[in-house]
Amino acid sequence: MGVFASTDDPGSTGHEQVVFCQDKQSGLKAIIGIYSTALGPALGGTRFYPYASEEEALADVLDLSRGMAYKNALAGLDLGGGKAVIWGDPEQIKSEALLRAYGRFVESLAGRYYTACDVGTYVADMDVIARETSYVTGRSVEHGGAGDSSVLTAWGVFQGMRAAAEHVWGTPTLAGKRVGVAGLGKVGKYLTGHLLEDGAEVVATDVNPKALEWVRATHPQVTLVDDTAALAASDIDVYAPCALGGALNDDTVPVLRAKVVAGAANNQLAHAGIEKVLADRGILYAPDYVVNAGGVIQVADEIEGFNFERAKLRATRIFDTTREILRLADDEGVPPAVAADRLAERRMAEVGRLRSIHLR
Repeated sequence: MGVFASTDDPGSTGHEQVVFCQDKQSGLKAIIGIYSTALGPALGGTRFYPYASEEEALADVLDLSRGMAYKNALAGLDLGGGKAVIWGDPEQIKSEALLRAYGRFVESLAGRYYTACDVGTYVADMDVIARETSYVTGRSVEHGGAGDSSVLTAWGVFQGMRAAAEHVWGTPTLAGKRVGVAGLGKVGKYLTGHLLEDGAEVVATDVNPKALEWVRATHPQVTLVDDTAALAASDIDVYAPCALGGALNDDTVPVLRAKVVAGAANNQLAHAGIEKVLADRGILYAPDYVVNAGGVIQVADEIEGFNFERAKLRATRIFDTTREILRLADDEGVPPAVAADRLAERRMAEVGRLRSIHLR
């Protein structure tokens, strides 16, 4: 087992630290990215995914860890931003030995980084990782944790969507609106339930046949379409990307008919400038790292001793944060993504500066 590269100067990315980890016996290859600890220890999930190359894995961890810093800042948490990726197919190589080896690497950072669940990792995995490190959140209820963080992720997205609906249509509800959900995974399932309870009509898609079977059995009133391209081009009021990043790109944005984009996926903007294209087309984009912060709020609550009602109350405030960002964007004449970045950077700078005050 060994760290095969670690650096405190990761070039022009702006990151504080990027650590490459490898344990040949278990098959572990992982990267931990710490973007900022200005507000506190970095917190962000571990993504287990079969990347095509190490370069692709690195690009993802750099984007995701930066997004976590901004997300945690706007969620009002005293936590910085980090993320990790494990490179490989979890269906093929995930094992107790691999997860415990990964836990040793998290422990080696001595509290600079707390991990949690993400794509390809689950509560049970966090319990295994926690056998090697105490810097783990998103643990099972049996072990004093919050359980599935998708619960409050979906709740927060729903609150952000309500705020966007109020901004566009004057009422904080999705009742009578047609919402397209791209991805019926851990978060998309819960979000679909909230939308239906609110009186929305839901159109959805997923690449996983099991997810489609689930929605047919659980919510037969949901309309299913063939793929994400068909969903984006369909007659919907709200588009909710809830799968992997890059959903708002040069292919999807020109054909979008929705007036609002608000979803759970991280890093939805495929490249710089897409946010302006959305604004020019009259599409309101609720920044992903603002509306999907419910999950990190949930797992962060574990650090002080988990209380679901307290965490849900904090996640409900995503409605107010989204509303404020949309108002600020209008006042300053900038896209909401720019307004959100400014607020997050301001908090990291102003609160982070306090750490320079010497305490005896």
